[in-house]
Amino acid sequence: MTQTKRIIVNTLAQYGKAIINIGLSLYSTRLVLDALNISDYGLYSVIGGLIAMLGFVLNSLVITTQRYISYYKGKGDENYIKEIFANSLLLHIIIGIVLCGALLLIKEWLISNVLNIDPVRTETAKDIYVITTLTLFITILTAPYKSLFIARENIVYISVVEVIDGILKFGLAIWLTYISADKLFVYAIMMLGILVVNFLSFTIYALVYFKESCIIIRPKSINRKCLSHIAGFASWTTYGMGAVSARNQGFAVVLNHFFGTVINASYGIAFQIYGAMAFTVTSILNAMTPQIIKAEGENNRERMFFLAEKESKFSVLLMAIISIPIMIEMPKILMLWLKDVPEDAVMFCRFILVSFLCDQLTMGLNVVNQALGNIRRYTILMYTPKLLSLPMAWAILYYGGQAQDIMVLYLIIELLVSMMRIPYIKRAAGLNAGQYVRNVILRLLPTLFVISATGYICTTAITAPYRFVLTFVLSVSTGFISAWFFTLEKAEQDFVKNTFKRLHVCLI
Repeated sequence: MTQTKRIIVNTLAQYGKAIINIGLSLYSTRLVLDALNISDYGLYSVIGGLIAMLGFVLNSLVITTQRYISYYKGKGDENYIKEIFANSLLLHIIIGIVLCGALLLIKEWLISNVLNIDPVRTETAKDIYVITTLTLFITILTAPYKSLFIARENIVYISVVEVIDGILKFGLAIWLTYISADKLFVYAIMMLGILVVNFLSFTIYALVYFKESCIIIRPKSINRKCLSHIAGFASWTTYGMGAVSARNQGFAVVLNHFFGTVINASYGIAFQIYGAMAFTVTSILNAMTPQIIKAEGENNRERMFFLAEKESKFSVLLMAIISIPIMIEMPKILMLWLKDVPEDAVMFCRFILVSFLCDQLTMGLNVVNQALGNIRRYTILMYTPKLLSLPMAWAILYYGGQAQDIMVLYLIIELLVSMMRIPYIKRAAGLNAGQYVRNVILRLLPTLFVISATGYICTTAITAPYRFVLTFVLSVSTGFISAWFFTLEKAEQDFVKNTFKRLHVCLI
């Protein structure tokens, strides 16, 4: 399979998975919220989110392992790839034990002195804390195997596993409505069980089909130099991902401190929608990231920048076409979805989705820096502002600010960091900044305006009961039409035409 065809197949697999999982995830959240009630859902969001924020370790290790495997596949060094995986697995085990052990040690202090929890639910909160800590450990162990699938560009299998994951969570949400036991405790246990299924799905397949994978680390496979390189790259990646997670989940803790668990339900719902929308972006990231890193391994920097532009442009385009009409009709959609909509949920959803769009404008350049491997300075410059927004948010609320004020701060920082990537990569790797702005940002602006204008006109001119359906259909339609004329380049238009011609021939 050619590189272009592989990208297309992987993108379609991830996009199909995204569509299925968005529907399952959003409806599952409604069922879970209804079964647990707003207070218990907020409790799970703040405790589970507090542990999950340390899942940045997982993301950083996935990125690190996948980066080194993809890079040396570009170099053609298969033997070194085996050493990379073995040493990466060892690093995952060590970090998992240390991190989860530390979390268990601070359990009593955190629940008793930091979190604002109803005394009646304190013991349950402690149980949820232990279960989510085990969830984090299993997640960390899954990372090296999942990164191997991404590096080998076997995105189809990842998509299948993640669809099954969505189906299992949907089944759990339905089951919760019929049981009489402590639903919050059962929900946490079953979420852990679903994660174990994911771990086994990735591990068993990798051991059978990928010769570089292993489950037992032999002493001769341990390479101190390799381990040092992986640990060094992972440490800075961990700082970056940790800054994002600390900001996202730290905001939840700050909101909990000032407003209680009910507002955490609103914030948690916003991140549920964010996670569902982000599925559309992973369809591009997982398909193109290995190719970008391989291009640098092959010393083909021109192709690396070309793919980075495509990744940024199409991730924003796919996200915007879906998310903008949803943001415009957010009040009605949440009312139909949840029935009992927590206060401020609409505001949180809109700010987080707009911030995510801003970040994606230059996400391809983030992958370029991973390929370059010069990560320390980049990480400090790009992620420290996100981390600093957390004490700034605390100060805003301490001096009488409202929840909306800290979300304005959230948006400003995301946009600032996104724009900072352009001059940085220009200096670090010779990016043509003007070309990037023309090919990505300026080509996206007309389509973003058309989608937004269509949605605004629908909401002001139409008062039908199910107007949101019409808003969505018209916004998506005008978005695709605008993208064809303003966002797609001539070569991309020709590629789409030829693809549809081949599909037509196959169907005939």
